[in-house]
Amino acid sequence: MQQAEKPNWISKDNRVLETVFACDFLCRYHLKCINGRFYDYDGPIPDEEYLKKKIYDELSEYLESGAARKTSDIMSVLRMEAYSEPLPLQTDRIHLSNGTYYLDGSFAGKKEFCNNRLPVAFAAEAPIPAHWLAFLEDLLVEEDILTLQEYMGYCLLPDTRAQKMLMLIGKGGEGKSRIGRVMREIFGDSMNTTSIQKIENNRFARADLEGKLVMIDDDMDMGALPKTNYIKSIVTSEGKMDLERKGIQSYQRQLYVRFICFGNGALTSLHDRSDGFFRRQIVLTTKDRPEDRVDDPFLADKLVEEKEGILLWMLEGLKRLISNQYHFTISQRAKDNITNVMREANNVLDFLKAEDYIRFDTNGSAATQELYAAYKDWCEDNAETPIAVKSFSAFLYQHAEKYQLVYSNTIQGAQGRRRRGYTGIYVLRRLGY
Repeated sequence: MQQAEKPNWISKDNRVLETVFACDFLCRYHLKCINGRFYDYDGPIPDEEYLKKKIYDELSEYLESGAARKTSDIMSVLRMEAYSEPLPLQTDRIHLSNGTYYLDGSFAGKKEFCNNRLPVAFAAEAPIPAHWLAFLEDLLVEEDILTLQEYMGYCLLPDTRAQKMLMLIGKGGEGKSRIGRVMREIFGDSMNTTSIQKIENNRFARADLEGKLVMIDDDMDMGALPKTNYIKSIVTSEGKMDLERKGIQSYQRQLYVRFICFGNGALTSLHDRSDGFFRRQIVLTTKDRPEDRVDDPFLADKLVEEKEGILLWMLEGLKRLISNQYHFTISQRAKDNITNVMREANNVLDFLKAEDYIRFDTNGSAATQELYAAYKDWCEDNAETPIAVKSFSAFLYQHAEKYQLVYSNTIQGAQGRRRRGYTGIYVLRRLGY
């Protein structure tokens, strides 16, 4: 029996020529190594063990021993040979399982290297997703369905220019978590599921968002965030930010992930009551669940079967968002939601409307200490918890112009002392002053 011819990466003395093997392997499997991670035409390879097994199987045919050790050596060579600069963020196309969809409406069956390839096919003739549309009609008011459509479409591109995160709030049992199930089927490994609290508080969690299009928190923690710096930075990301992984030196990468959070209440902060924090949120509230509704246990499966049609629905929302210069369709209901969230998160807003305690008047003046004392009195009368004096003072200073107040450090106080405060307001209840 004639012996099979040895491959060109086996030398005459039966040694493995590592570089030759790596080049031959790359010719057959078309890989790039970007930031230490391997990519093929379907996007990032999620598990390197897959590559190691292929290499090991080929080597073990010709090596009687040492194939595992040689596999590790070749992986290092492979990284060097496949090295590539980071791929550009392409915002004019969406990479799908059967090709590339361009935002001008054209489609090409050819694949190219990309940061994210979604495990859903483009099917121009896919039927209307009837179960999906009926599900949304039961879940949201008509105007808010448009917002959801635009936001899900927004997540298809690696682009954060709309600078918004989506909150979907209900009392429970409405079925909103099924949206997450559908999105997992459409986004695959380009979606991350974790908690918004973890992203803000765990310094290693943000690295898990690298290369992800969307992050879903399907059961948002109702506890107030101790800080909001990272959440705000990611939502409005326009450049690289510092990321950390355990045992690895921190590095700079650009994140383009979008946040969708499901919960029974809004996202709040212990200390950040700025307009900037709330301005980054879209808050949609679900319809109440009818008491006599009988849930379909197979609904999620039916929705997943419509994913090609849902993709077309998302593309329609994306195109509408782009035509509106990345401004979402926001219903009056959603606008009222964010106003209510701001008021609930910051009772100073209600205090400043309490005409039994304060009065706005261009001829008036009040020290900050005096205003805070009136605010604490209002809180006690209305069973509210007062915020810290420092937070109260910072809020007044940041919003002085909105209330036509002028900051001054020469407000006349008792015994002729000058104090910090504002002109344009006075306190009706002096509380000892």
